[in-house]
Amino acid sequence: MKKVITYGTFDLLHHGHINILKRAKEMGDYLVVAVSTDEFNRLKNKKSYYSYEERKMILEAIRYVDEVIPENSWEQKIQDIQEYDIDIFVMGNDWEGKFDFLKDYCEVVYLPRTVGVSTTKIKSELSNVKNG
Repeated sequence: MKKVITYGTFDLLHHGHINILKRAKEMGDYLVVAVSTDEFNRLKNKKSYYSYEERKMILEAIRYVDEVIPENSWEQKIQDIQEYDIDIFVMGNDWEGKFDFLKDYCEVVYLPRTVGVSTTKIKSELSNVKNG
């Protein structure tokens, strides 16, 4: 069985998220999604609309996702790859090169992002509507 892992916050789920999850799942038989916890988001100075538990529940309902685990730190990726017997690590190409050190442990693939959509853009547009 070929296992794939990806990481993210997955707040305000949109079609870009679905695209990367679908493409990641197509690369293997089993997709593990590591979701940033609320505590980890605070360390990254990032605020999610939905709590970790809510984002986890949403992701678990998506047919491409086989397992959701917490992302508690930047450093846990090697441990996750080893613990979950991962064959392919997948991230959006906005992270290109940042995780090449994982090539010692598994294949690393950077997928193109879906053009024109991001959680940051959605939050900005919602803020403009609210303030506009």
